[in-house]
This record gives sequence, C-alpha cells and structure tokens, in this order.
Amino acid sequence: MRFPSVAIASVSHVLPAERVSSRELEQHLAGVYDRLRLRAGRLELMSGIRERRFWPRGTPPSHGGILAAERALEASGFERDRIGCLVYAAVSRDFLEPATASIVHAGLRLSDACHLFDLSNACLGCLNAMVLVGGMIERGEIEAGLVVASEDARPLVERTIARLSADPGLARDDLKRAFASLTIGSGAAAIALARAAPDSPCDRLLGGAVLSSTRHSALCRGDVADESGLWMSTDSEALLQAGNELAARTFELFQAELGWRRTSIDRVVTHQVGVAHRRLLFETLGIDPATDLPTLETLGNVGSVSLPLSWSMAREAGRIRPGERLALLGIGSGLNCLMLGVHAAR
Repeated sequence: MRFPSVAIASVSHVLPAERVSSRELEQHLAGVYDRLRLRAGRLELMSGIRERRFWPRGTPPSHGGILAAERALEASGFERDRIGCLVYAAVSRDFLEPATASIVHAGLRLSDACHLFDLSNACLGCLNAMVLVGGMIERGEIEAGLVVASEDARPLVERTIARLSADPGLARDDLKRAFASLTIGSGAAAIALARAAPDSPCDRLLGGAVLSSTRHSALCRGDVADESGLWMSTDSEALLQAGNELAARTFELFQAELGWRRTSIDRVVTHQVGVAHRRLLFETLGIDPATDLPTLETLGNVGSVSLPLSWSMAREAGRIRPGERLALLGIGSGLNCLMLGVHAAR
C-alpha cells in the first residue's frame, strides 16, 4: 500500500465543552459498587482515564463533524468545490438512513459533484477512509477529499449505567464486560487530503499495511439490544491479547512496506483504549513509549476519532517537528489493524 502523490493538507479537531470525570460516573454506580463490594476509583485506576467529554444532550453527531470539517477546510485553504469526496467514518451517526455524510455535505455546502458516503469499521474508520480517499487521488478520480468523524459517547455511557443499576442480579463478570463502555468519550476530527504538488509544504501520506483476524469478531459487540437502548459487551482481556498479537504481525509488514525500522520512527499516534493496552502495545512492538502522543487521560476512548484527534492536538501543540516520521497505528474490533506512515513537512 503506497501513496506516491498524496498530501495531508490539514488535520483538525473539535472537543465538547462538558467534562465528565470517572469519579462522577462511579457516583451513579454507587449502589452497584456497594452490592459487589467494590471501591470507588477503580474505573480511573484500571483505565487511566480521569475524564472524558460529552456533547450537549441531543446534539447530532453531524454537528461536531461539520465543525471539525470547517476547521480542516480553513486550515487547508481549499475552495469548497475542490473537494471531490467526503467520507464520514464514525461509529456514531445521525440516522440509519440517510448517510450522515449527506448531512455533513449539506452543512459544508460542498459541490453536488462530490462523492459522499459513510464508512463504518469500529475505531478504524478514519484510517480506512484515508486509504480510500488517497487511492482516489492517486488514480486521478479526485483532486482532494475530506475524512470526517464525530463520536457521541453520552447515549452509550448513560444507558450502560442505567442498565447496570437496574439489574438486581448483576455479578462482577457482568460489570467487567460492560467496563469498556464506561471509558468512551466524545469529540470530532477531520482530515483534508489532496494531490501533492512537487513543492508542497504539506505532510505526505506514504503508505502502510493492513491485516485482519476476524475469528475474534465476537470479543466486542455493540448494538441496540432491547428497550434499554445501546449496549456493548467487551471481553477486554481477550481483546487486549488478540489485538496486540495482530498489531505485532501488522507492524512487521508496515516496516517492510515503508523500509522503516522501529528505531527510525520519531512519533507514534495510536488508538486510545486504556493504559494496559498502551503499555502492552509498545512492549510488543518494541517502540519507545516516549514517542507516543497520548490523550487518553483527559479524553478517554473516542472511538474512530481518538487517533486523528490525538494527531491534530499534537500538531497544534507543536509536538511533531518538521521532517519527522510518524506512524499511525490503528486497531479496531473485528479485529482489524491498519498502520499508515506519514512524513511531516520540512
């Protein structure tokens, strides 16, 4: 997977104003904790997440997507009619039908000739969308494209708490399988890509590698289960081990494809899941944790938005220097793994 001519014109993000601490969530579970004889503080201790953000109740996911995309367009300097493809790549969406991309497209006032569609692949959606848009640019089908995602954690978190609290027969194992649902946060991100000019000052998307291990597709499943609404069940420990095994195999292909070595990678952006996942991932891949650009402690797991959000915040803070090699390491339930290499502009 190589992209000789694809530039990353901008990476932008938007954060909701409301902060919700892990302690606050546990206060709503006080009755559950008492029955199971659990101490408050375990959510932050086990996940490393002190707080996360929530959009105002009733905010459609497209709202954050439009805000992030507006920032990406402004930063890129692109005219709106230059965008030939818009991909909305989040798990959260406004409706089952039509595609949330159509709402974002209308909000951005893009050209009627612009391709637009939703792409859903758990936490890997944005990287998948970058590959699709990059391929369209390489083939000359479009000159530029936008990848947009906005995740809304509030419905899943609140309904998980309500369901756990209403179950008088709840056991520790039940709480354990719902634990990952309490780590989710909200936010939006957008990435503008275009055909690279010879003298382009933009970052370059180089290429990468992809692998799947779908025999593990039952380890994390979310759906509208019944009248209680959204529900997600996760075998976090099994997912941790299987995900890192898949990441190790993908990372070898990634290095070979780009001709990189782990010691030549300057910065790493990973999907933000939890402190145990981060620790094991860096140990497994043999990468220095100091190269990481984490946001987990204050933003939680923002699903498909986590990786581009962390990337955007690092760029904004000047933590990525000119000429650095950046590894985007994505893992999503299913299991799917996609790793992309970026060369920061000099």
